[in-house]
Amino acid sequence: MNLTPRQLHIAQLVRDGRVAHGYSPTMQELADDVGVSKVTVFEHVGALIKKGVLQREPNKARSLSLAEGVTLPGEEHSLRFPLIGRIAAGYPIEQFEQSDTLDLEHVFGPRVGSAGATFALQVTGDSMQDEGILDGDYVIVRRSSTARPGERVVALLPDGETTLKTFFREPDGRIRLQPANESFEPIIVRECTIQGIVVGVMRRYER
Repeated sequence: MNLTPRQLHIAQLVRDGRVAHGYSPTMQELADDVGVSKVTVFEHVGALIKKGVLQREPNKARSLSLAEGVTLPGEEHSLRFPLIGRIAAGYPIEQFEQSDTLDLEHVFGPRVGSAGATFALQVTGDSMQDEGILDGDYVIVRRSSTARPGERVVALLPDGETTLKTFFREPDGRIRLQPANESFEPIIVRECTIQGIVVGVMRRYER
């Protein structure tokens, strides 16, 4: 992928905004973050679209996103996953060769044939505790817009909030986002946006 450092930075900002908030930054927000003019950002975004890195929906604000199947440099073969925010595991909140070694890239990295990049989120709340996902844990997430029943997902709700739950589809077509704690009620919605599938959990005991 032939990107300039600034183009890579812009693509990363778009990716992180989509995951954290469900929508991309505005051109002005990108310009402010990168430290260039809005005109310059327009030029870089146009170049990224021509290169097939970004895509957007015509006549729709904040619709920039990574093109399907795009994995940014540094995500494919790295033990460091981008930590881009926190995800609620309680009520929804705003976002924000064999060897003797454990190869985290092998455990958590993209599988052969998988196009989704991998990132990390820190869990807040305890609604997934019965599945061993505790407050303060880090979940490793593979970027995906679809999920199968029973998969743990990062879901963007219609009100713009995000949550971590187990995905099911009800007989009437509605979606049930099921917690793993009897103190919490499932979230039933007609639609939501799947932003990723949880592929692993990490916990640090020594602070």
